[in-house]
Amino acid sequence: MQNRLTTSVLEAFLQQIKAAPSSVLLLDYDGTLAPFHVDRSRAYPYPGAVSILERIVRSGRTKVIIISGRPILELRTLLAPMNNLEMWGTHGLERQLSDGSYSRGQVSDENATSLAEAEEWITAAGLASRAEIKLGGIAVHWRGLPPAEARSVQVLTRDGWTEFAKRSGLKLLHFEAGLELRVSHPDKGDAVRSILADLEPSVPIAYLGDDLTDEDAFHVLSGHGLTVLVKADYRESIADVRIRPPHELIDLLERWLINISG
Repeated sequence: MQNRLTTSVLEAFLQQIKAAPSSVLLLDYDGTLAPFHVDRSRAYPYPGAVSILERIVRSGRTKVIIISGRPILELRTLLAPMNNLEMWGTHGLERQLSDGSYSRGQVSDENATSLAEAEEWITAAGLASRAEIKLGGIAVHWRGLPPAEARSVQVLTRDGWTEFAKRSGLKLLHFEAGLELRVSHPDKGDAVRSILADLEPSVPIAYLGDDLTDEDAFHVLSGHGLTVLVKADYRESIADVRIRPPHELIDLLERWLINISG
């Protein structure tokens, strides 16, 4: 993912969307479209991002879809006033279409029992104040804590939940300043797979994401579209290219808009 390669791959893809009658832009939220924030309810998109996305949507040539680990209710609030986006929340367990219709998947009784046990463990471990209970999963955050305390929370959670994951079939996910124990499926890759199933193979599609949970989406889209790691610091990834937020992210969105408007 060197600069020369990034430039050449991006230019080639932008030429595709310029020539195509329609295209699809898939975006993770936290760390991709918005900076991380200690108060998750205040993690608003980077300045200018929403206005560009609104113009991309209004062009009628690109379908914009958000795929996030957040619940859809939170995404609606943070992305206001945009109300015409398709969204896949909680790693694909929730779906809102662009017309506002909403659906959600079911969690098996076995998984629900395992998650309830994990929640009881969190309370007993004194981590309830750091926990986020979601459909199909539980996340523990340590963003904003002093380094030593953050490390303590990380190790305690990892050691406690590793056993839950082994015996229950739940998946232990690492994300920026947190861990999540959740159902194995769906994940972001499953969401991308469902989206691809409804598209003609010739439609250009790109996925922008930042963390390890986005690698599932990168894997599914590999060979079918452009995968972009949005991250300031280098890390190993199967993404085609890497860009740094916020400036390179905004630049890519602006160039996307120019190419579908020209």
